[in-house]
Amino acid sequence: MLRNKTAIISGATKGIGFSMAKVFSEDHGAFTIVCSRDINRAKLAANQINGRCMPEQVDVSDEISVRNLVKRVMAKHGRIDILINNAGFYFDKEIWYKGFHEITTGELARILAVDLWGSVYLSREVIRAYLKSLVTDEKKKTTSNLKSDCKNSVVIINISSTPAIEGHVEGSPYTIAKSAIIGLTKCIAKEYAKDNIRSYTLALGNIATLATFGAMDENEREKAAIESPMKRWGRPEEIARIAACIASDNFSYATGNTIIVDGGTIII
Repeated sequence: MLRNKTAIISGATKGIGFSMAKVFSEDHGAFTIVCSRDINRAKLAANQINGRCMPEQVDVSDEISVRNLVKRVMAKHGRIDILINNAGFYFDKEIWYKGFHEITTGELARILAVDLWGSVYLSREVIRAYLKSLVTDEKKKTTSNLKSDCKNSVVIINISSTPAIEGHVEGSPYTIAKSAIIGLTKCIAKEYAKDNIRSYTLALGNIATLATFGAMDENEREKAAIESPMKRWGRPEEIARIAACIASDNFSYATGNTIIVDGGTIII
């Protein structure tokens, strides 16, 4: 389904990002760029994937680091077909349970730097690289008077959460960041659909990763599990399979959508 596609996945060394890297590479034949701030963790994760992939280091909150990543990928592969903006600020209980009026500017800024600005930086650089490649391809076709058989397109999937849609009584900095991500998806979808760029948001409910499930005690886990009609946590591999479907041509006439994946808690 994604054979010969090149996919960048941020935050790909564990949890949902790692599951996406495995599913994209092993099940669908994509060449996956496994990204992390720590290159050793990226290498370790890549070695656990039985498919085509390569580790790369990037700090998504650093614009220069992101720009250099995209340059390296374009230099090696000549194209970026899929971008998954998965990297997010870790689940910090101290911040999560603070009231909005108690949140410091620094705490909000740290979460926005990863969740929002990281998605902005990566999306912008990938779009720039793609549009530049279109100009180059057009010049080549004009010179050779031949049409390319390669269908150029980019799919960007941003990871948000259900509080961005319905709000939440806790975790206001996370909700603010994730709400802005939905806006980012819509802007990209409207502006660049004409250039064959599609964008989507996955608004996730309770997914059993170490960052969330692993940070809770048993009572908190049980409380979260019964929130959905399915009465359970979602699994990272379930999110990965949904993302792979969205990234494929099966979704070719849809863009800008916020797709809720939460076991049926929010239905719109």
